[in-house]
Amino acid sequence: MSILSDFDEIKRGSDEILPETQFKERLATGKALKVKAGFDPTAPDLHLGHTVLINKMKTLQDMGHDIVFLIGDFTGLIGDPTGRNATRPPLTPEQVAQNADTYQAQVFKILDPKRTTIAFNSTWMNELGAAGLIKLAATHTVARMLERDDFAKRFKSEQPIAIHEFLYPLVQGYDSVALKADLELGGTDQKFNLLMGRELQKHFGQTPQSILTMPLLEGTDGINKMSKSQNNYIGINEEPGSQFGKLMSISDELMWRYYELLSFSSLSTIAGYQKEVQEGRNPRDIKVLLAQEIVRRFHGQQAAVKALEDFESRFRHGGVPEDLEERVISVGEKGLALPQLMKQINLVESSSEGIRLIQNNGVKFNAETIRDKAFLMQPGMAGVIQVGKRKFAKVKCT
Repeated sequence: MSILSDFDEIKRGSDEILPETQFKERLATGKALKVKAGFDPTAPDLHLGHTVLINKMKTLQDMGHDIVFLIGDFTGLIGDPTGRNATRPPLTPEQVAQNADTYQAQVFKILDPKRTTIAFNSTWMNELGAAGLIKLAATHTVARMLERDDFAKRFKSEQPIAIHEFLYPLVQGYDSVALKADLELGGTDQKFNLLMGRELQKHFGQTPQSILTMPLLEGTDGINKMSKSQNNYIGINEEPGSQFGKLMSISDELMWRYYELLSFSSLSTIAGYQKEVQEGRNPRDIKVLLAQEIVRRFHGQQAAVKALEDFESRFRHGGVPEDLEERVISVGEKGLALPQLMKQINLVESSSEGIRLIQNNGVKFNAETIRDKAFLMQPGMAGVIQVGKRKFAKVKCT
């Protein structure tokens, strides 16, 4: 591939590359770049939202660049304040260590283990020590930290900001110094921290890294950032059938977003799919291809084939009427509990009956059994609700 085509593929789906000219110059040298992306092990499982960055690392790895998957076992003890309106509860060292172990196993489902460096930022932070951390803190002022949007909002609204939270962007920035990174990847919400890495590299006499920011992937609801707390996530380690079913439940509009950020299909291939849909092909067919690609990536070809067969068997040929009329339901910004929605569309006589049926494994959404009586139907969700063996409703939530 030429430098220009490399750059176009690297930029695919990204929000920004800064400074773009500097990054192109680095690419033009033909030397392998040291590419860094950090992940704090704050939970045991990664989800597809995390893989937006990991996929980009895979693209760069396939181009011959040196990939460093950084596990923030030190920063994880601080707690990332990004996007928070309150201080994040710190994790114990034991929790961080346990989560870090699972991260390594999961990331190698995408990256080549033989060509990936796994690093832990406790390695250099423990060496830096308390005196070194104080010197690091002296490189920036409180006023500079308050330029960060989430800190500024909390300060303005008189919400507490703990002193240790100011250390987080400094430590993340110092990671780039320790690794001598050429390029750092992060979500759009991490821009302040990524730029901190550039500033600290200048301070320590290094050539400042380029940064590449990626959009935050919406969850299955199509609105909120994918996360476990929003119950809108698709986990890397989820069962193949569950992954497949959740991907099939996303809206047709969201499907293209997922193709852009999660698929390894070429841009020309995706453009071809879009043209086919415009010319009348059922978007569901294209969604099946995406669901199979994702399941194949994490569970293998055989699992992808079986997931499709099971889905077809349960969903299309499991007694679901083909001519169900879609009902558009307003669920509000915060969503509507499934039992209440079932009552609203006359699948059950009362919310309490809906709760009882869920507790008895008698309710499915897109062929997946719902076991949480507080399951929220959120704006953007679409598919078929099944109650018992014979009651069905096709809904689209707005």
